[in-house]
Amino acid sequence: MSRFKMGCALTVTLAVMGFVVGQAQAKPIVYPSKGQSAQQQQKDEGECYVWAKNSTGIDPAAVAAAPAPAPKTGPAVGGGERAQGAVRGAVVGGIIDGGSGAGKGAAIGVVAGGVRARNNQKSQNAQAQQQAQAQKQGAIDTFHRAEAACLEGRGYTIK
Repeated sequence: MSRFKMGCALTVTLAVMGFVVGQAQAKPIVYPSKGQSAQQQQKDEGECYVWAKNSTGIDPAAVAAAPAPAPKTGPAVGGGERAQGAVRGAVVGGIIDGGSGAGKGAAIGVVAGGVRARNNQKSQNAQAQQQAQAQKQGAIDTFHRAEAACLEGRGYTIK
């Protein structure tokens, strides 16, 4: 595996791990600092959950379950990597072996350009995944801040 592919894979893996860890840490810890009973705490948490959901317009269950953006597939277009590779290959092949070398070089350049285009597309897909995860986490964090504000207003300590 090339260094580039390994780097992309590592970046995506770390982003997903960060999201999962962030999910586990994002939910506030609630302590009944005014002696509230377990039943009262459960009732208050339920009411604050509904209030936070209505106030922010964010449903953390729906956000977490939302599918990630589909990766772009198909022929890689846009950067002109294949054409650039063909030109480079033809020039180098022509210098080395004349006319027949130019044709061979162009063919090799097209393949190399295609590889470059696919690598660029994979990188763009990884970036889109990271952005989607960051947006999800931001929405969930906003929800939990609202939920914590409600619970603090009812006499709970939030960490």
